[in-house]
Amino acid sequence: MKLRMRQETMTEKMYRFRGVIFVVSVPLLLICFVLLLMPRVPSELNTMMQEEFMDHHSGGKKVSSGSQRFAVVFDAGSSGSRVHVYCFDHNLELMPIGKDLELFDQKKPGLSAYAANPKEAANSLKSLLEAAEAVVPETLLKSTPVRVGATAGLRQLPGDSADKILQEVKDFLTDKSSLEFKPEWVTVLDGAQEGSFQWVTINYLLGNIGNDYSDTVGIVDLGGGSVQMAYAVSDDDVKNAPKPPKGEDSYIKELTLKGKRYHLYVHSYLHYGLLAARVEILKVTGNGNSPCILKGYQGSYTYGGSTYKASATSTADFNECHKVVIDALKHDQACTHMKCTFGGVWNGGGGDGQKNLFVASFFFDRAAEAGFVDSSAPVAKVKPEDFKKAAKKACSSSYENAGKKFPNVDPIQLPYLCMDLAYQYALLTDGFDLSPAHEITLVKQVKYKNSLVEAAWPLGSAIELVS
Repeated sequence: MKLRMRQETMTEKMYRFRGVIFVVSVPLLLICFVLLLMPRVPSELNTMMQEEFMDHHSGGKKVSSGSQRFAVVFDAGSSGSRVHVYCFDHNLELMPIGKDLELFDQKKPGLSAYAANPKEAANSLKSLLEAAEAVVPETLLKSTPVRVGATAGLRQLPGDSADKILQEVKDFLTDKSSLEFKPEWVTVLDGAQEGSFQWVTINYLLGNIGNDYSDTVGIVDLGGGSVQMAYAVSDDDVKNAPKPPKGEDSYIKELTLKGKRYHLYVHSYLHYGLLAARVEILKVTGNGNSPCILKGYQGSYTYGGSTYKASATSTADFNECHKVVIDALKHDQACTHMKCTFGGVWNGGGGDGQKNLFVASFFFDRAAEAGFVDSSAPVAKVKPEDFKKAAKKACSSSYENAGKKFPNVDPIQLPYLCMDLAYQYALLTDGFDLSPAHEITLVKQVKYKNSLVEAAWPLGSAIELVS
């Protein structure tokens, strides 16, 4: 007969293992007691700490990890007005707007063309503003900053014309815009701002920000009214930087980007943008008969509210034109520093930050129109001597037949093609002391996350606005 064994009750088991339970439970009770005595973080403080963390990583806005921040920047240049709209995530990475990484739209002429009618100048921005506001989500319009940066074209207007235009633009945005707006965000950019914003733009798009200065690229931005050069320099070059002439911007600008400090050599040469330089070149000959004007053209050139005689001599000639351009650059002006570019301006010392040079704006446009780079390509590798070859071809043409040789050139700009290309060659070689065989990168757009973004200063400005 089998005996059925009685099962232990839970109480009996606990009694039998009472020693083990005691050893395990005492440390657990002590831990619970310590935790009970520790001060609690109030829920309000915990929330505030989270908000401060997000503030630090989102440019001062309390946002969630999936947030978006937009910025609208108008580039009011001498040749036209352009609007750029950018969208950033909380890490300041560009996010798509539709299929692209920015909205870009433009129209001509620029604000400076309305010197006699400031209100019309402001109203010329209407269609661009509407295009910008259309891509910003309605809930973000009031928190999206809008900035208008006028460049050299407006700086060169006589009297108080520029101030009147800027005031009308401020009134226009106050009345017509749904975007976040402050009057101080409508300004005439100084050359140092324009150059540094362009440097930030290109190096940001290339992924260089945060790297050593020697891993960044330098820029030359040829606008209509001025040309800017900017590149990062070493600490030694900063120590050796001369003081600029009275009234001029400092040669060195300090930036801190992604925790990395950069010293940037920046200089803007007013009157030496492509359109303004034509005036300086015409002034050299005095009577307006220039070896840089295509044979057979008799006319005048209007810029900045003034008109200048612009007629050909018997024939255009590259060599003679080159001499005139060098005079216009004031290449022989006394240099009181260690080394100068032109007009007595310090060259920044050169170095690793300048070894890779990206050249933008009118350099790209004229090269494409002259046919030695593909106008549909975002970037192109060229050498200064390519501009010389194209200039010789243009200078040997007559005004009558140049349109057939250069079908992509606007007929209004055609008489000045020899002048423009000769000037660009001289600016790079005689002005900035590059070898004719030095390889440079012409840039119109930069590839970023499988998209193309305009290589223009407004992106650098937008990054400053949202950060």
